[in-house]
Amino acid sequence: MKAVCVTPDRDLEVRDVPEPTAPPEGHVVVDIAACAINHGDHAFLKTRSLRNMPATLLDIWGSSGAGRVIAIGTGVPADYLGRRVAIYRSLSMIHSTQTAGLWSEKAQVHYLSCLILPDSVDARDYSGSLVNVLTAYAFLRQIVEEGHCGIVATAGNASTGRALVELARREGMPVLAIVRSAAARQELADMVAEHVLDSSALDFENRFAALAQQLRATAVFDGVGGGLVTRIVPLLPMNAILYSYGFLAGSEPVSFPTALLNDKNLTLRPFSNFASATVQDPKRLATALTVLGDGIDHPAFLTRTGNSFALDQIAAAMSADGQCKSILMPHQQAQPLN
Repeated sequence: MKAVCVTPDRDLEVRDVPEPTAPPEGHVVVDIAACAINHGDHAFLKTRSLRNMPATLLDIWGSSGAGRVIAIGTGVPADYLGRRVAIYRSLSMIHSTQTAGLWSEKAQVHYLSCLILPDSVDARDYSGSLVNVLTAYAFLRQIVEEGHCGIVATAGNASTGRALVELARREGMPVLAIVRSAAARQELADMVAEHVLDSSALDFENRFAALAQQLRATAVFDGVGGGLVTRIVPLLPMNAILYSYGFLAGSEPVSFPTALLNDKNLTLRPFSNFASATVQDPKRLATALTVLGDGIDHPAFLTRTGNSFALDQIAAAMSADGQCKSILMPHQQAQPLN
């Protein structure tokens, strides 16, 4: 079968590799319908200074995808066989060394990397979104256990932000979502959110301060950093914790008087889905996948897809621009590119 593999120098190349047929205990073989190129793939492959490249069988790359389970190993629940699943293989790398990447015609992963999809949905629509949905779920579980009553989501209209707003809504947890334009504000409000602020509006700071206090939004899920964090930190309620998850602002610095750390009892800390209690504990992860699967057919959980490419077009797929994820279609033939 064809697969996109990573070289020791972190280049990508298409190879013919053996097809997985008999998965080991706890694993499944999935006929891949579509797989996504995540932002993390670009970051890791381009940043040669990053260490600890996660090993995969046959050096096949790719962590997000969707397809149909065609074989199961011992210990895998029987209801996985024949079902379409969304996959994020990195979820259970802590439990397994027998995974193969998803940029291939068929993949082998631990079943706890898979969320069973309803028969009514298109697998392509979930080829890159399980990471976002699981991250939002894990964050929500953590802040509920820590006693927070409300959330600020700085990248409210990003995929993880949308998922967080919808999951929190189901639990009655208010979210103050921040977006960057009036159009994004309307889009998010129409889909899931009750409290959405446009950071480009003239009255943003005043409205943010009032709403953050009203909603007791002491848990900040920050996917932006930079100037936006500089603006909101002085306006946060007492005892707020800013959880840094994403870096849409790039290298733009954050600046505020350190006295605010004392004045507001402010805490700054990272958040990683890999390190969360939900992902670290196999039982909690299994529960999360079941809970999420029951309501996964909401628009907030869809993968925002861009152009689609055959595996042989991986170079063009990696260079494609846009906010939506490029999608690889393993069973699609390469087409001429204009």
